[in-house]
Amino acid sequence: MFSSSMIMAILPEILLLVLGLLVLVFDIIWKKRDGRDLGWLTAGGLLFILILSAFLVRPATSTEVFGGMLRYDMMGFVFKMLFIFGAMITSLFMMDSEKLGNRGESYILLLTATIGMSLMASAADLVMLYLAIETTSIPMYVLAGFMRDDKKSTEAGLKYLLFGAMASTIMLYGFSLIFGFTGSTDLVAITGFSMPLAIGIIILIMVGIAFKISLAPFHFWAPDVYEGAPTPITGFLSTASKAAGFAVLMRLFLGLFPAGGDYAPMWTMVMAVLATVTMTLGNVVALSQTNIKRMLAYSSVAHAGYALVGVVSLSELGVGSVTFYLIAYVMTNLAAFGIIAAFSKIVGSDEISAYAGMSRRNYGLGLVALVAFLSLTGMPPFGGFVAKVFVFAAAVEAGMIWLAIVGILNSIVGLYYYLTFLKVVYLHRMEGENEEAHPIPLTRPYAIALTVLSFAILLIGVIFGPWFNIASSAAQGLF
Repeated sequence: MFSSSMIMAILPEILLLVLGLLVLVFDIIWKKRDGRDLGWLTAGGLLFILILSAFLVRPATSTEVFGGMLRYDMMGFVFKMLFIFGAMITSLFMMDSEKLGNRGESYILLLTATIGMSLMASAADLVMLYLAIETTSIPMYVLAGFMRDDKKSTEAGLKYLLFGAMASTIMLYGFSLIFGFTGSTDLVAITGFSMPLAIGIIILIMVGIAFKISLAPFHFWAPDVYEGAPTPITGFLSTASKAAGFAVLMRLFLGLFPAGGDYAPMWTMVMAVLATVTMTLGNVVALSQTNIKRMLAYSSVAHAGYALVGVVSLSELGVGSVTFYLIAYVMTNLAAFGIIAAFSKIVGSDEISAYAGMSRRNYGLGLVALVAFLSLTGMPPFGGFVAKVFVFAAAVEAGMIWLAIVGILNSIVGLYYYLTFLKVVYLHRMEGENEEAHPIPLTRPYAIALTVLSFAILLIGVIFGPWFNIASSAAQGLF
């Protein structure tokens, strides 16, 4: 029998499904429509779902629903709001994409992936978790290779599919071992691991999740996929999809191997090493990139390492700081890829050198670039600065001072290539051209999205208390 908590637990997913059906219907009946109509319908619908869910869905207590398949708690709620917001901004960016904007199936795939991510954040059972991961992954494979006439896009879709299927298979084998040896798929009820079994499960599951969040050495797919996929999809993949992977990582490992358990020191040390390698490799390789999308791909790898620092702290502060970090990162990286989408649409190039004089060609776009990239560097007063402070503070509190120092040193390395890009934007000039004679027009969807993101980055950085309290309340349910 359905209860009110059961309905509230899946209300965002139900509304997303209804919105997807509306997009499908209107895609058929709107024969003569403006190219942005489906985009406005999707973005408006997602805004409605976001507002309605924020007021109605927030849980008072943590409960299991649907026979223990889903957990209705603050962590799931916070991540669902984040995914819906990310999808809304992405739909605004998609409107003016020649290959995406007038195709109803692109918005339906986006909404389907968002439903999968929402279920990933709330899954309390291994079966539900795997179904949610695949519900997310399959639409993203298609969207990455959506531009069939573009060789880079089709290559990106194929690579993402092949590597993603391999990683999912390895993770599924880990899940099967858990069920085979414990007889349960409920994350709360699974207990009684032997040491060899625990080691095997940690390795198998980490392979699958490390691929999803692009941790080294499982990051190899990211540069090619980020470069080849349509830019709005790359932004969504690098933010919401990564956040969903971290939500799964925290639920799985804190559920299977909780703090204070026999195996907690083992998996946290493994992840500390992964975080160190990931931060260092991502930042060092990003230094030599000349393509902005590939540079942000390696930057995304480095940021996965920063966020992982909070996970290995194994505390409420650590998990809360990771959640806050992901909120700030989603806003910041969406803004960065929004700039790329708006600029490359006019210029037709993703080379960093092509951005010379961009601040003079569009003052607003240059200002958004300043906000986004300074936030990525971790400069105050932007959201990225506060997020890094909390993550490194969690590592220090947990006694991992060496890991915090590694993170700070890597942030200094990252500062170089982010500021190099801003130097091109503000100080370099178009060779032999007058920048004012070559403006970069911003359409209304881009202007709305980039303005919202810029204010959000500043708001999170300046008035961070309420946002961190929300992130902390999400973390409490895991301890």
